Amino acid sequence: MTKGREQTMRVISGRFKGRPLKAVPGMKTRPTSDKVKEALFNKIGPYFDGGTALDLYAGTGSLGIEAVSRGFSTCVFVDRAQQAVRVIKNNLSSLDLLGMCEVYRNEAERALHVLAKRKRMFDVIFLDPPYADENVTDVIELIVEMGLLAESGQIICEHRSSVDLPGSVTTLHKKQAVTYGDTGISIYKSD
Repeated sequence: MTKGREQTMRVISGRFKGRPLKAVPGMKTRPTSDKVKEALFNKIGPYFDGGTALDLYAGTGSLGIEAVSRGFSTCVFVDRAQQAVRVIKNNLSSLDLLGMCEVYRNEAERALHVLAKRKRMFDVIFLDPPYADENVTDVIELIVEMGLLAESGQIICEHRSSVDLPGSVTTLHKKQAVTYGDTGISIYKSD
């Protein structure tokens, strides 16, 4: 990404295929590349007939928006940065999705507590924390402990390819792990 220029992104497939998405200005947010997003959804879908997604550390909202474009009924987006929340809302508004999605500005763990109190459950949870803040295992443990993952749900973790996440975290097992350049994807499900 060139400094001072907005990075261009798009929805890869589904109902909003080809529609542009805005990126969060600056260098702190690392959007999932189109190549990684396409490969990820080919592994978990690629298309869905309803369901609820959670895009934690949402950044631009690209993963959750892709999930809704491919058939999820709704998605909850969480990011701690006000600028990211603003971009997510703009992206949802441009696709006329504000009425079917929720956006929260909050720390990831605090948001999980709030969602658990509301007895929310998710079919897919996307975890794409900043690479400098990779506490993915702790977050997965919290998700399981709070009962936020549906029985047949899955957690999709995006991380540095050099990071080797454990084969099991509480009751979940790593079903797939792939790398794309410096990006790693690990998919956790129960048996």
